Amino acid sequence: MTSFPRPATELSADEARRIALRAQGLLGAPDRRAGVRGVLRRLGAVQLDTISVLARSHELVPYARLGATGRDTVEDAYWKPGRTGAPHAFEYWSHAACILPIEEWPHFAFRRRAYRDRPHWNHELPAGTYEQVIKHLRAEGPLTATELGGAKRTSEWWDWSSTKVAVERALMYGEVVCVERRGWKRVYDLAERAVPEALLHDRLDDTECLRRLVRLAGRALGVGTRADLADYHRLKAEQVDAVIADSGLVPVTVAGWGRPAWADPAALETPPRGRHRTTLLSPFDSLVWERARTERIFGFTHRLEAYVPRPKRVHGYYAMPVLAGGRLVGRVDPGREGRTLVARQVTLDGPKAVPAVAQALVEAASWVDCTDVRVERVDAPEMRAPLAGELARLLA
Repeated sequence: MTSFPRPATELSADEARRIALRAQGLLGAPDRRAGVRGVLRRLGAVQLDTISVLARSHELVPYARLGATGRDTVEDAYWKPGRTGAPHAFEYWSHAACILPIEEWPHFAFRRRAYRDRPHWNHELPAGTYEQVIKHLRAEGPLTATELGGAKRTSEWWDWSSTKVAVERALMYGEVVCVERRGWKRVYDLAERAVPEALLHDRLDDTECLRRLVRLAGRALGVGTRADLADYHRLKAEQVDAVIADSGLVPVTVAGWGRPAWADPAALETPPRGRHRTTLLSPFDSLVWERARTERIFGFTHRLEAYVPRPKRVHGYYAMPVLAGGRLVGRVDPGREGRTLVARQVTLDGPKAVPAVAQALVEAASWVDCTDVRVERVDAPEMRAPLAGELARLLA
């Protein structure tokens, strides 16, 4: 049984919630000068996902924090090289497939080593294929898997060609890096060309990698349990235990959590104040990544139902939590028909949530160049008319 040091501070559940919101960039004035890159550095990881309803998740994350930001601006912020020609970000396996600040490349040396030492893979790789892919990239990169010789053998999404297997393995090893997404396809180049020389190393041992990632997770979360910290970059509990004492995080007690917690010391220096964001959140937003944490902090059960059979869905295909006043006050399952944002299903946490949900819908509609909002279903029928009335007022 792991023993933890005595907590230095006691936090109320409300204080912990506000600390978490500020850490995630959803409380207080947004840093518009730092923009999308500032959001990425603050969060440390922005999850990628193939689903696009209003926009893709990695676009929705900065939108939730900064407001209306052009989608081209978002993509350029992630992928367009800086003045030195070096990228600002790279894609790798963190919480899931994530965009990460390029400065974090050394921190994932432990994971690259683990992949290199992995004895078994799901796909067999013909002799010489890996070397041929590296040679091809060296001569002609950056290239997509298709340009390298083919991404698939058949139309099945999982049936990769040997070229795709090789380049993905090289990505895991760190010999290759994804330098952008083009039409949702990864564009690969040699890490030696894409990663700044000062960062292109695996000198950090596993313990130091883990210590830094736990520290960064604590900063991005503000305050969290061991499970919260582990989940952020998908570490094991024992990996967190091994480094938590030297991570720089402060042991705290949070009322009602019932488990040891740690906080970013900077987050404890000043009380969280400022304006709360009212916005739709991506189901893959890091504020709601960990379901148990979301229930603990917000009393809100979050579940993505895109992969749930339609008859078993409760809140809809891509139900987006609605954040307002520092609370999660409802859900919207959105869609688009021409220039109309369609709220296929809306769930409201009582009548007081109506103005906030209406505001979030109208702002999202404007961002994706829709001029109207139509509500198809409200779980509480008695709130349909008030919601329609508030939407009409805001759209007038």
